[in-house]
Amino acid sequence: MPDYHLAQLNIAKMKADIDDPVMKGFVDNLDGVNKVADESQGFVWRLETEEGDATSIRVFEDNMLIVNMSVWESVAELRTFVYESFHIEILKRKKEWFHKFDGMFQVLWWIEAGTIPTVEEAKDRLAYLQANGESEYAFTFRHSIPASTEHLKLPLE
Repeated sequence: MPDYHLAQLNIAKMKADIDDPVMKGFVDNLDGVNKVADESQGFVWRLETEEGDATSIRVFEDNMLIVNMSVWESVAELRTFVYESFHIEILKRKKEWFHKFDGMFQVLWWIEAGTIPTVEEAKDRLAYLQANGESEYAFTFRHSIPASTEHLKLPLE
């Protein structure tokens, strides 16, 4: 059986354009958060431009939606980064920069180790989660599901 890694996508709706003064606190901390992620145990990959972040990557029609997408060795290691590192300090301040999001804003899913998920795959997983709830195909921290070959297949509609 192949090894698996955990892919994750989360989205947020900015209160202003990324270069607006409203977003300054977020922007000023972005390099630090990304550095902590890059150096975290279990970190594999993250979506980024040549500038080193993903804030200019537009995945959805709404230009105020920004994405974060990464790959980790396990749910536990991603959870440690999110809730037990410098990242939590920024997470606590999210209301300063982002609107409350209606619907699902995060999705987790398993991929074969050594592969990189596409943005389209991430969008599909998030849409599936929104429409169908948590399953082996798309889940959240609330219902972390162990990896298996079944998680790689699109569920029957």
